[in-house]
Amino acid sequence: MYKLLNTITEPSVLRRLDRRDLPELATELRAFLLDSVSKTGGHLSSNLGTVELTIALHYVFNTPSDRIVWDVGHQTYPHKILTGRREQMGSLRQLNGLSGFPRRDESPFDTFGTAHSSTSISAALGMAVAAQRLGDTRHSIAVIGDGAMSAGMAFEAMNNAGVMHDINMLVILNDNDMSISPPVGALNRYLARLMSGKFYAAAKQVGKSVLGVSPGLLEFAKKFEEHAKGMLVPATMFEEFGFNYIGPIDGHDFDSLIPTLENLKHLKGPQFLHVVTRKGQGYKLAEADPVLYHGPGKFDPAVGIKAAASPARKTYTQVFGEWLCDMAEADSRLVGITPAMREGSGLVEFEQRFPKRYFDVGIAEQHALTFAAGMACEGLKPVVAIYSTFLQRGYDQLIHDVALQNLDVTLALDRAGLVGADGATHAGNYDIAFLRCIPNMVIMAASNEAECRAMLTTAYRYPGPAAVRYPRGGVHVVAAQSHAPLDAIALGKGELRRESGAAAGRRIAILAFGSLVTEALAAADELDASLANMRFVKPLDTALLEQLANSHDALVTVEEGALMGGAGSACLEALSALNLSIPVLQLALPDRFIDHGDPVRLLELCGLDRTGIIASVRARFPDLAGGHEVSLAVSNG
Repeated sequence: MYKLLNTITEPSVLRRLDRRDLPELATELRAFLLDSVSKTGGHLSSNLGTVELTIALHYVFNTPSDRIVWDVGHQTYPHKILTGRREQMGSLRQLNGLSGFPRRDESPFDTFGTAHSSTSISAALGMAVAAQRLGDTRHSIAVIGDGAMSAGMAFEAMNNAGVMHDINMLVILNDNDMSISPPVGALNRYLARLMSGKFYAAAKQVGKSVLGVSPGLLEFAKKFEEHAKGMLVPATMFEEFGFNYIGPIDGHDFDSLIPTLENLKHLKGPQFLHVVTRKGQGYKLAEADPVLYHGPGKFDPAVGIKAAASPARKTYTQVFGEWLCDMAEADSRLVGITPAMREGSGLVEFEQRFPKRYFDVGIAEQHALTFAAGMACEGLKPVVAIYSTFLQRGYDQLIHDVALQNLDVTLALDRAGLVGADGATHAGNYDIAFLRCIPNMVIMAASNEAECRAMLTTAYRYPGPAAVRYPRGGVHVVAAQSHAPLDAIALGKGELRRESGAAAGRRIAILAFGSLVTEALAAADELDASLANMRFVKPLDTALLEQLANSHDALVTVEEGALMGGAGSACLEALSALNLSIPVLQLALPDRFIDHGDPVRLLELCGLDRTGIIASVRARFPDLAGGHEVSLAVSNG
């Protein structure tokens, strides 16, 4: 079935193939890719679209000596298959298996670790300059999508690269007119003028044949061309940056790809190749709906993705989307902002119902925050829907433009905590630590649907910057009403969910934050411990903390966030300020990057499930917890 593909153990073998064999290899690779991803889940549409481009790059360039940097990296499954990892594809995105993104520690062919957008040109430029400094003639190639090209960082890198005329660097724009959400902005419209480009290319050939008889006229035409062609194809902008622009060419046609790459390989200075591809190429269902097949779970390729027989558990993302529409109905000042994650952040219905109040700013998190700040200055009520991991990219703007001016901006932080198959690059482990040090910030952590709605309302009504963090996946407790009232909760007030019945001298209190309240409550039942749902990381409920410290013999903090600087650290700081001395066990995510895997299993390995919490408490406080000391498989610090 995979006669050619099975022979490709690494790109050096690929480079020995006859060029006429490449279309058959592409057919086999695409079939293997579809079969593999349908069994494991993962990114599909983007990978189906880069099969020919990946083969061509490894065929023309001497990888891994020549460096290929894949922007985002969710389109690198063909690259992984061709670079010796075909047999491991069954472990994709699973614990101890292949990453869904490039990783330097996974293969020498993964020259730069990626997963966040728009970093490839900067990294490839750094590699190209390093090669020049070291006297190496190797090439550096950045492969970036049209969605990622909308981010400012890509243009910062191009601006820097354009003045370096003696480097071996190639930027390939993989233009498929398709990012995770539909692409937006003036740049995308500019890149989409491909029909004009075809017209220009044909006209140029006719002009050469007519004007060739007169060298003077031909030279005049060439000079005119440099200015005129910018009106017809997306060339002038990139050439003004100092790049030699080529394209657009068909990214599924080896007869276009191979000769063009061969020619570019021999040119000095920054080169820019515009390649047009189609997401989902070769699988009709993915071609028809590339968004649906962007990151599917397991499915039957012969049937396609079908709706589940029974409704899936409501997700926190859905809870946010419903709340946003409800609050928009109640307050005309509300505007919703997303940095290119309409579907992922639950804004589809909001866009449909309130199109004039919906703003997708593209992959531009820094801009999203300052854009929201400007709106807040003029009396609007911006709600920024953003993944925890992507908020990291707008940190300076959050401090300088939002918090410093104490502007009324609400942050809905999706994917807080571990995210499972996407791994360390997408984990929202750090938001508590990096947010709570910012003055004027309010930080809440939701533990169920009703609480999430109430916290979003609280954040929205708070006249300053406020964040609500909630995890990826289903809610623990579904509200009795799907659209509950828009009630708020008291600012900075937690709740005591369980009181210990133990006698004085044996009392433990667990202070749980957000997503781990349910697991901590189950552990508290087993340990006969008190359980506080703290709700607020900032302002911390110091009155409740003081009450528990004075009535218990030990405290345990539990959170799905980084141990260092997290909510547990906030409790220790508050106890110190209260001049209270009591043993405290902090349970949180350890001080290391946590790889991809099933999220339930990852929490278990971090000791943050019910069993792990019980074991940790009994190990630290054997005389208080009614159990014997046990050894732990993992350390929480």
